[in-house]
Amino acid sequence: MSPQLTTLTRRADFLAANKGLRVARPGFVLLVRPNDGHGSRFGITVTKRIGNAVVRNRMKRRFRALLRDALPREGLADHDHVLIGREGGVERDFAKLREELSAALARATAGKGDPPRKPGGGRRRPRR
Repeated sequence: MSPQLTTLTRRADFLAANKGLRVARPGFVLLVRPNDGHGSRFGITVTKRIGNAVVRNRMKRRFRALLRDALPREGLADHDHVLIGREGGVERDFAKLREELSAALARATAGKGDPPRKPGGGRRRPRR
Protein backbone atom coordinates (compact mmCIF):
# COMPACT_ATOMS: atom_id res chain seq x y z
CA MET A 1 0.00 0.00 0.00
CA SER A 2 1.29 3.47 -0.88
CA PRO A 3 1.82 6.08 1.81
CA GLN A 4 -1.09 8.43 2.47
CA LEU A 5 -0.96 11.80 0.74
CA THR A 6 -2.21 14.76 2.71
CA THR A 7 -3.17 18.20 1.50
CA LEU A 8 -1.55 21.43 2.64
CA THR A 9 -4.12 23.79 4.07
CA ARG A 10 -2.21 26.26 6.25
CA ARG A 11 -0.82 29.42 4.68
CA ALA A 12 2.38 29.01 6.70
CA ASP A 13 3.07 25.69 4.93
CA PHE A 14 2.70 27.34 1.52
CA LEU A 15 5.00 30.19 2.55
CA ALA A 16 7.57 27.70 3.85
CA ALA A 17 7.43 25.74 0.58
CA ASN A 18 8.16 28.97 -1.28
CA LYS A 19 11.58 29.02 0.39
CA GLY A 20 12.40 25.55 -0.95
CA LEU A 21 13.51 24.20 -4.30
CA ARG A 22 11.75 25.72 -7.34
CA VAL A 23 11.35 23.96 -10.70
CA ALA A 24 9.54 25.95 -13.43
CA ARG A 25 7.74 24.34 -16.35
CA PRO A 26 5.50 25.90 -19.02
CA GLY A 27 2.24 24.88 -17.30
CA PHE A 28 3.23 25.21 -13.66
CA VAL A 29 5.93 25.88 -11.08
CA LEU A 30 6.77 23.08 -8.63
CA LEU A 31 8.00 24.00 -5.15
CA VAL A 32 9.54 21.26 -2.98
CA ARG A 33 10.69 21.56 0.62
CA PRO A 34 11.43 19.06 3.44
CA ASN A 35 8.73 19.02 6.12
CA ASP A 36 10.39 17.34 9.14
CA GLY A 37 8.77 13.92 8.82
CA HIS A 38 5.14 14.87 8.15
CA GLY A 39 4.94 12.53 5.14
CA SER A 40 4.38 13.44 1.53
CA ARG A 41 2.06 16.44 1.31
CA PHE A 42 0.86 18.56 -1.59
CA GLY A 43 -0.78 21.90 -2.20
CA ILE A 44 -2.09 23.74 -5.25
CA THR A 45 -2.24 27.48 -5.91
CA VAL A 46 -3.92 29.14 -8.88
CA THR A 47 -4.20 32.93 -8.83
CA LYS A 48 -6.98 35.10 -10.22
CA ARG A 49 -4.67 36.18 -13.04
CA ILE A 50 -5.23 32.74 -14.60
CA GLY A 51 -8.96 33.26 -15.14
CA ASN A 52 -12.37 33.15 -13.53
CA ALA A 53 -13.41 30.63 -10.86
CA VAL A 54 -14.46 27.99 -13.39
CA VAL A 55 -11.05 28.06 -15.10
CA ARG A 56 -9.14 28.08 -11.81
CA ASN A 57 -11.14 25.16 -10.40
CA ARG A 58 -10.66 23.16 -13.60
CA MET A 59 -6.91 23.72 -13.37
CA LYS A 60 -6.87 22.68 -9.70
CA ARG A 61 -8.79 19.47 -10.51
CA ARG A 62 -6.27 18.60 -13.22
CA PHE A 63 -3.31 19.31 -10.92
CA ARG A 64 -4.90 17.26 -8.11
CA ALA A 65 -5.27 14.26 -10.46
CA LEU A 66 -1.66 14.64 -11.64
CA LEU A 67 -0.26 14.84 -8.12
CA ARG A 68 -2.29 11.94 -6.73
CA ASP A 69 -1.02 9.79 -9.60
CA ALA A 70 2.65 10.87 -9.61
CA LEU A 71 3.59 11.64 -5.99
CA PRO A 72 3.37 8.11 -4.54
CA ARG A 73 5.79 6.87 -7.24
CA GLU A 74 8.00 9.85 -7.99
CA GLY A 75 7.57 12.32 -5.14
CA LEU A 76 10.07 12.93 -2.38
CA ALA A 77 9.25 11.30 0.95
CA ASP A 78 8.68 13.68 3.88
CA HIS A 79 8.52 16.73 1.58
CA ASP A 80 5.87 19.31 0.77
CA HIS A 81 5.08 19.65 -2.94
CA VAL A 82 3.27 22.78 -4.15
CA LEU A 83 2.10 23.35 -7.71
CA ILE A 84 1.52 26.93 -8.79
CA GLY A 85 -0.57 27.24 -11.94
CA ARG A 86 0.78 29.25 -14.84
CA GLU A 87 -1.14 30.95 -17.59
CA GLY A 88 -0.87 28.22 -20.26
CA GLY A 89 -1.48 25.33 -17.88
CA VAL A 90 -5.22 24.95 -18.30
CA GLU A 91 -5.04 24.48 -22.08
CA ARG A 92 -2.04 22.13 -22.05
CA ASP A 93 -2.51 18.49 -22.97
CA PHE A 94 -2.90 16.30 -19.86
CA ALA A 95 -0.26 13.81 -21.06
CA LYS A 96 2.16 16.71 -21.64
CA LEU A 97 1.51 18.01 -18.12
CA ARG A 98 2.18 14.52 -16.74
CA GLU A 99 5.53 14.39 -18.58
CA GLU A 100 6.46 17.86 -17.32
CA LEU A 101 5.56 16.90 -13.74
CA SER A 102 7.68 13.74 -13.97
CA ALA A 103 10.62 15.77 -15.29
CA ALA A 104 10.15 18.41 -12.57
CA LEU A 105 10.01 15.76 -9.82
CA ALA A 106 13.15 14.12 -11.23
CA ARG A 107 14.97 17.48 -11.14
CA ALA A 108 13.76 18.07 -7.57
CA THR A 109 14.93 14.59 -6.53
CA ALA A 110 18.36 15.38 -8.00
CA GLY A 111 18.38 18.71 -6.11
CA LYS A 112 18.50 20.73 -9.34
CA GLY A 113 16.21 23.69 -8.95
CA ASP A 114 15.90 26.81 -11.03
CA PRO A 115 17.61 29.98 -9.81
CA PRO A 116 15.67 31.86 -7.13
CA ARG A 117 13.37 34.65 -8.21
CA LYS A 118 14.42 38.24 -7.88
CA PRO A 119 12.98 40.01 -4.83
CA GLY A 120 9.94 42.12 -5.59
CA GLY A 121 8.04 39.60 -7.70
CA GLY A 122 9.40 40.67 -11.09
CA ARG A 123 6.50 42.96 -11.98
CA ARG A 124 7.28 46.63 -11.59
CA ARG A 125 5.03 49.58 -11.60
CA PRO A 126 6.09 52.43 -13.85
CA ARG A 127 7.52 55.44 -12.03
CA ARG A 128 5.71 58.71 -12.39
